[in-house]
Amino acid sequence: MVPFGGWEMPLAYPSGTIAEHLTCRREAVAFDVSHLGTVRLTGPDACDRIESTLTNDLRKIGPGRAQYTHLLDEADASVTDDIIVWWVTDERFDVMPNASNTSRVLDALGGEDVTSTRAVIAVQGPTARQQLAPIAPDAASVGRFRVETFEWRGTPCVAAGTGYTGEDGVEVFVPADTAESFWQALMDAGIPPAGLGARDTLRLEAALPLHGHELGPGITPLQAGLGWVVAWDKPSGFRGKAPLVAEREHGPARRLRGLATEGRQPPRQGYPVLVDGKPAGEVTSGNYSPVLQHAIALALLPPNVEGGATVELDVRGRSVPASVVATPFVAKRGT
Repeated sequence: MVPFGGWEMPLAYPSGTIAEHLTCRREAVAFDVSHLGTVRLTGPDACDRIESTLTNDLRKIGPGRAQYTHLLDEADASVTDDIIVWWVTDERFDVMPNASNTSRVLDALGGEDVTSTRAVIAVQGPTARQQLAPIAPDAASVGRFRVETFEWRGTPCVAAGTGYTGEDGVEVFVPADTAESFWQALMDAGIPPAGLGARDTLRLEAALPLHGHELGPGITPLQAGLGWVVAWDKPSGFRGKAPLVAEREHGPARRLRGLATEGRQPPRQGYPVLVDGKPAGEVTSGNYSPVLQHAIALALLPPNVEGGATVELDVRGRSVPASVVATPFVAKRGT
């Protein structure tokens, strides 16, 4: 157990991070992700409040859908938080910030912090739906980026076809006093648990950003390669639009790239990246890839550093060559 965003979270279970990781790639695992926040907005103006604050456009979807979006800093358009919005019913939105950013999202949007009233359990992997179906068939059948309400043993719950592993799966929102029995039902059905360690290596293989690493102070959606979450032309605008438009016009000074090395030793956040022998960027995340069996990393580099280039990592004074590679490092498997 480790402290994480104000919560005590499981880093790994007895089988270990690599075993948990590979089970998610080949079958399914369950993660307790209750550290994610939930800010609930209700009422006739809820949609407009979200629309005028966050970057994406809710008009593209509707009730019963989920959407990935960003909350930006007004001054420099850096990503204050990356968020999934669950549009549960016509006038109910459950906004899911990262653990440490719930208060910032609450300040920006208003609404009610209901984090302590529920747990969120993610069942992820190519067999996730098949294994979940005997326990919660309505949850197992929810479509990708769809949201459905359902009952489990008479208790109202919500399921969304979302996740953070690069695999298929479902995230289930259950009342806090039901969480233990729902979790135990998953374990009894043969779905093993997985911890934060595997969640991080899985999301890195899928090249999914982590706030505080690929997103955060000084890092904009354009630098992170996430311009697709910005609805530039929506009538309401969004917080931080002006500086982001200016960056789009001039072009971002750096972009997120994938790196691969031959060895197992992972580059770590903050390691300098050298181009032609000179410092040019830095690693944002790095780890050993259990699927590829070598180290991988994400790094912010000058925009002219393209795929196929060779760079050097300064690993505590030792130069380690790395290749700039396409992402995701690992596509969906299921084998």
